[in-house]
Amino acid sequence: MANPPEMAKSVRFTANDVPFRLPKTTEVRRWIIQAIKAEGYSPDNLQYVWCSDSYLHEVNKQYLNHDTFTDVITFDYSDDNICIQGDIFISIDRVRENARMIRSRVRDELHRVMIHGALHLCGYRDKTSSEKSEMTEKEDYYLSLRDF
Repeated sequence: MANPPEMAKSVRFTANDVPFRLPKTTEVRRWIIQAIKAEGYSPDNLQYVWCSDSYLHEVNKQYLNHDTFTDVITFDYSDDNICIQGDIFISIDRVRENARMIRSRVRDELHRVMIHGALHLCGYRDKTSSEKSEMTEKEDYYLSLRDF
């Protein structure tokens, strides 16, 4: 099935400094849009950026003043409370390492991080233990809806 043009414009995937192509792009895009809509939002301009550990580490230091490695950083550019706009930077290196450490499939860990970033744009936080618990429950729920 062809990808409707508005769907491709609302959620995009680009590689920064790593040679990475997302498998099943159309299916993943639909899944993300379904999750965002289920949360009561509309994806307007959401970009996932694949990058290396070193690149995301520099982003983390420059914009968040955190001198640590991370798997995902989300920047929210939304102007209202309905349409989601933002960039979600994902370290492919960190996703692969995390998957190895927790004995998970890279695909599953990548999808978890992707939906994690989208949930941040939907207003979920993960600073406290209760927020982390709620975020994990939401991640697990949306991961269970994948049919690809």
